[in-house]
Amino acid sequence: MTYIVDSHAHLNDRQFRNDIDGAVERAAEAGVKKIICPGFDIPSSRRAVQIAERYGGVWAAVGIHPHDAAKMNAGALAEIRELAQHPKVVALGEMGLDFYRDLSPRPVQEEAFRAQLALAGELGLPVIIHDRDAGPSALRVILDVGTPAAGGVMHCFSGDVDYALKVVELGFHIGIAGPVTFGKNETLRAVVRRVPEDRLLVETDAPYLTPEPFRSRRRNEPALVRVVAEKVAEVKNRTLDDIAQMTSANAESLFGLDRGSSP
Repeated sequence: MTYIVDSHAHLNDRQFRNDIDGAVERAAEAGVKKIICPGFDIPSSRRAVQIAERYGGVWAAVGIHPHDAAKMNAGALAEIRELAQHPKVVALGEMGLDFYRDLSPRPVQEEAFRAQLALAGELGLPVIIHDRDAGPSALRVILDVGTPAAGGVMHCFSGDVDYALKVVELGFHIGIAGPVTFGKNETLRAVVRRVPEDRLLVETDAPYLTPEPFRSRRRNEPALVRVVAEKVAEVKNRTLDDIAQMTSANAESLFGLDRGSSP
């Protein structure tokens, strides 16, 4: 089987503090040889860059999650800009809107989202977008600011087919994570069936959203993106190798990954 790219894994999360070596090794053993590690605030963005420096098959994204949008200020945006100059930073994010938990005021979330979208456009980098229960507002912000020329991904997609097709029309990829394996999530499986193959990515969002049959039994980690890819293959009536090749090529193209690197 060709290798798989985990397009979103938080190796910078404290749950991996003493196990990054092991997680990267287990991923490689499962055929997962390239990983994108996004930041969610300034400290985690710094950590993502440090991890990417250490492992050949890991790349970083830097940004501020909507939960931490209240921490966005001129200094934070300047540091994101500086971190983005690192050669292993391949995207800005994760950024976006979360109207489910509302851990930052919604106007503050929108302001932080706008600022990071604009910066990505200026720097020529793709974006990694978090959108939970905020679809209309997320689309409004994107339409106002504009999709970065380098594109981006709606990661851990949780919307319906209509929303997915609108997102794709705006130039984004769709990130499919562990919930595609959940028994009742036919909505996400319908999205997988309808989204063009050249716009699909697979991810874990590790350490969260462990796929079935491991859900509630173990921490999620990049090795388990293979389970996500297997479910996508089943839903699309394709082989695992087909899906691995397709989603890896999509991730490499979007993020400009060096095809010669591996952990």
